[in-house]
Amino acid sequence: MAGSSHPRRPVSSSGGDADRPVKFANRTSSGRVVSLSRDDELDTPGDYATQNDYINYTVMMPPTPDNQPGDKPDGPTVYPPPSSRFRSDGQGHVRMGSHASDADGGAGGGNSAGKLDRRVSFLKNNNKSMLLRSQTQDFDHNRWLFETKGKYGIGTAFWQEDQFGNDTGMSMQDFMDKPWKPLTRKIHVPAAVLSPYRVLIVIRMVVLAFFLAWRIRNPNREAMWLWGMSIVCEIWFAFSWLLDILPKFNPINRTADLAALKDKFETPSPSNPKGRSDLPGIDVFISTADAEKEPPLVTANTVLSVLAAEYPVEKLALYISDDGGSILTFEAMAEAVKFAELWVPFCRKHDIEPRNPDSYFSQKTDPTKNKKLPDFVKDRRWIKREYDEFKVRINGLPDVIKKRCKMYNKNEEMQEKKRIKEKNEGELPPDEKIEFTKATWMADGTHWPGTWYDSAPDHAKGDHAGILQIMSKVPEYDPVLGGPDEGRLDFTGIDIRIPMFAYVSREKRKCYDHNKKAGAMNALVRASAILSNGPFILNLDCDHYVYNSMAFREGMCYMMDRGGDRICYIQFPQRFEGIDPSDRYANHNTVFFDGNMRALDGLQGPVYVGTGCMFRRYALYGFPPPRANEYTGVFGQIKTPAKTIPSDEEEPLTEDHPDLNLPKKFGSSTMFNDSIAVAEFQGRPLGDHFSVKNGRPPGALITPRPPLDAPTAAEAIAVISCWFEDNTEWGDRVGWIYGSVTEDVVTGYRMHNRGWRSVYCITKRDAFRGTAPINLTDRLHQVLRWATGSVEIFFSRNNAILATRRLKFLQRIAYLNVGIYPFTSFFLVTYCFLPAFSLFSGHFIVQSLNIAFLSYLLIITLTLVCISLLEVKWSGIALEEWWRNEQFWVIGGSSAHLVAVLQGLLKVIAGIEISFTLTSKSAAEDEDDIYADLYVVKWTALFVVPLMIIVVNLVALVIGLARQIYSVIPQWGKLFGGAFFSFWVLAHMYPFAKGLMGRKGKVPTIIYVWSGLISITVSLLWIVVNPPQGNTRNDATAFNF
Repeated sequence: MAGSSHPRRPVSSSGGDADRPVKFANRTSSGRVVSLSRDDELDTPGDYATQNDYINYTVMMPPTPDNQPGDKPDGPTVYPPPSSRFRSDGQGHVRMGSHASDADGGAGGGNSAGKLDRRVSFLKNNNKSMLLRSQTQDFDHNRWLFETKGKYGIGTAFWQEDQFGNDTGMSMQDFMDKPWKPLTRKIHVPAAVLSPYRVLIVIRMVVLAFFLAWRIRNPNREAMWLWGMSIVCEIWFAFSWLLDILPKFNPINRTADLAALKDKFETPSPSNPKGRSDLPGIDVFISTADAEKEPPLVTANTVLSVLAAEYPVEKLALYISDDGGSILTFEAMAEAVKFAELWVPFCRKHDIEPRNPDSYFSQKTDPTKNKKLPDFVKDRRWIKREYDEFKVRINGLPDVIKKRCKMYNKNEEMQEKKRIKEKNEGELPPDEKIEFTKATWMADGTHWPGTWYDSAPDHAKGDHAGILQIMSKVPEYDPVLGGPDEGRLDFTGIDIRIPMFAYVSREKRKCYDHNKKAGAMNALVRASAILSNGPFILNLDCDHYVYNSMAFREGMCYMMDRGGDRICYIQFPQRFEGIDPSDRYANHNTVFFDGNMRALDGLQGPVYVGTGCMFRRYALYGFPPPRANEYTGVFGQIKTPAKTIPSDEEEPLTEDHPDLNLPKKFGSSTMFNDSIAVAEFQGRPLGDHFSVKNGRPPGALITPRPPLDAPTAAEAIAVISCWFEDNTEWGDRVGWIYGSVTEDVVTGYRMHNRGWRSVYCITKRDAFRGTAPINLTDRLHQVLRWATGSVEIFFSRNNAILATRRLKFLQRIAYLNVGIYPFTSFFLVTYCFLPAFSLFSGHFIVQSLNIAFLSYLLIITLTLVCISLLEVKWSGIALEEWWRNEQFWVIGGSSAHLVAVLQGLLKVIAGIEISFTLTSKSAAEDEDDIYADLYVVKWTALFVVPLMIIVVNLVALVIGLARQIYSVIPQWGKLFGGAFFSFWVLAHMYPFAKGLMGRKGKVPTIIYVWSGLISITVSLLWIVVNPPQGNTRNDATAFNF
């Protein structure tokens, strides 16, 4: 393969010496250049790497007082990487080196020769290398350069034009002046914001402890039941607040350098003379399961946005998982590929953003902004017409397929009649029943192997054969430039290739558990390993499209940077379209995506949220990271290297000790097992700097991908069969993890638990955008699914309490909070009823509103407000978004979270399985009112408890106010405490109440019915608990509880 050795380039000194081979050299901060071999590079400590640049050339310079001649180094050879056609024996350690040479130069501009090359070893001492400490401060470098006219740190080497310069378009000086640059940068939150934030958290923790102690020591003896409920709830709230706030102690920001990525991987260099892309491959997974709830047009637009992404075409492969086996999705994808042949070059020619055609043509901004080509308007008009025709074809596919099936089935019926007539001597018996199977037919006149419209054996949902269809073949390795076309688009000089695209529908049978989305993702992992074996995997939901065409490159910056080999995945934030302007139900969820996730990035990394995530394939296979650490001590403050002898489940592959248990772990496919070592090698960062550990040599990935053949396709079909995972570790330790409706969180947790870390990539332009349910019922069911998965996690072995020592302490707290937060619903519902109980009984949670209670309450409230303001400051969210999040936390906690805990307990105790239906994705066809779904009221049992909280608090306010008005001696203090508390609860419930009103305040009848029932029930309960007294004495309206 290319990149097996570094090309040798002759050099010449000013003294007319013979040609010399190029060597690797390092330039220090003072300008001094020291020759290095590749062995020296790999052995150099990392702290030196952060302050020095790496240069791939040898310089000729006169000796100076701090640069004396040394010894001539030996140059080791460079071993080639494993080939792209899978061989497990390519996993060996790669050594990199350069050939040694002597160099001559003159001091002071003379011609006296000196032997300048020497081997340098670096020793760490007080975090400084020997080389840095050798720089003397007494010597004036600038004065010496001026007096001697020496070429200090510049060099006199040159490339011979006939061997390199003319082919690449780069001169010798370009290579000499190119410093080593990091691909990413970590930006810490300013101390002026973070320090007060941390101090206030500590202050509030202390005040909460004193407040709870005071509450326990000062019970309300007139209403012990009320005091007892309140103190239990407050203790739990303090505990849950700690779980939520502690992981936010170290939020950070990150930025990627796309120019440095292009310069490092796609610019001509000695190891890559033609400047081919040396980036690793990416396999993109798009998942869909129901063509009715997930419209094919939405999925097709997502596919088009991926195919048009700015990433080397030959390094990108797209796979769509159709878990429903629908012919409608299949033919829609075929139409999408045809349209992509026009849409993708159009996007490249005019630099279109976003590259989802539906989103692009729906923009309200000026489409000609920043467009300079004179034919843009004509091209846009023409492609818009093509897209409209494409949409019409997609919309008409159901009718086309049904008409085709009807025609073929009619023909089958006639054939069956003919057969019966031949059997009965040309007559059709009157009592003879024509029996034939109504099949679903493909365009070529064959039976569709997936799900039929009329279910039949082997052709039903959950019972059909595996399907694999290459919609777009592996592209040519070199760019294919288009040309002019009469009356159509002019693609002269534009690369018209599109990435490889495959349709996959795994085999399903009734006797096998298909494990929902996790099983579909694992089938794609295996099939893609056979077909393309990209070392990185990006998964997207069918309604989450690529909004930023450079997003793939930004994610790759983190994977390919120094230390990137320890990153298991890059999580991008979820951004949504079609949300109502007020974001009534907190669909944007910016508090989580811009607050919590950014804070987790400062620990061991963000959690995996199910979409918009770029995985390292090797990490998905269940292997541990290189150079893993363990965290011991009470708070995990002691960091030590992990055991050198890993456990059985984490044993890595080596060349000398191959893993003989691969079939047991991954299945019986030899081709798949051989691909593992290749994926691991190709996913390594570029070993172009001595501080990069576990790197690969430059130019190792510039060879073309082998074409697909019949045996390869047959193997890919075999690995998506339903029986392939039998007696393997798929879903247990390998791939997406089974056993939870929130398989995404569990999968990310398992990787962190092995010692991997993840990165949160927030791009300036949103990387991906999707849709979210704006209907209240759909939103609550979505929250119910998430909360149910969290309860399952809490009662499983994936509970963070059982995590290994490779999980950081605060990261463990964050995962513990993921499993515990639904249980807050019990205490939240109780606390929401407390103000009503207080108003009904005439008592409050404290004996009296004294100075101590009010002081604690004031301090706790002020510190919370200040903490929230500072959190808004460092996370960049708006105050309105923070308040919407608080409101929906109460709404969801009193409805979906409560039901989720009950369902989770039923599953754990009684073994009752939980099933959920897909959330419908909108095709955005109603352009007159895109928020029409917001006003639709769909009654669900989840409404009962929040509605009860609202009605009970309203009734309590009326009763409490009436008591004080008609009382001989009013006690307004007790009314104020309960009324303020009740108004606070109702303020959080306002979006829920507004959602029940429907369009223009038209409340559905069922809401009135339930409100009446709840009011009557509360009144009857109150009469039973506190019947009217016959002897009213001094107070005719006295209430006793």
